[in-house]
Amino acid sequence: MEDHLSESHVSAWVRLARASQSRLDAVEADLKAAGHPPLVWYDVLLELKRAEGRRLLHNEIGGRILLSKSNVTRVIDRMEAQGLVRREECPGDRRSTFVAVTEAGLALQARVWPDYRASLARHVGARLSEGEAKQLAALLAKLV
Repeated sequence: MEDHLSESHVSAWVRLARASQSRLDAVEADLKAAGHPPLVWYDVLLELKRAEGRRLLHNEIGGRILLSKSNVTRVIDRMEAQGLVRREECPGDRRSTFVAVTEAGLALQARVWPDYRASLARHVGARLSEGEAKQLAALLAKLV
């Protein structure tokens, strides 16, 4: 395999990682200041809301969320303790469980969205034009 790694590639990688982390940190701080739970909770709730039957197999959640896949079990445990999700048996596989969103989880997701949207507008929308956002999205799609 030919090595196509230039200094520009390394610079792009470093800037991508730094930009991602700085924007995530800023959004997390905004949500915390507004009294909301961690961003990963919102992400889990949104994926469950979008899923067929509003539930996913536990082991599918990590692959769907935008944030770190590590500690999904602990996140689900905390969310379940708050009544935002519930675990359900998987009829065809006793080793697997579903995680389903509750009405309280749906309500929380709906309450968080306006603040999350405002934070995204402030930390991303205000820094990129519509054209730049489309261009960046297209470039990043090549890496996904």
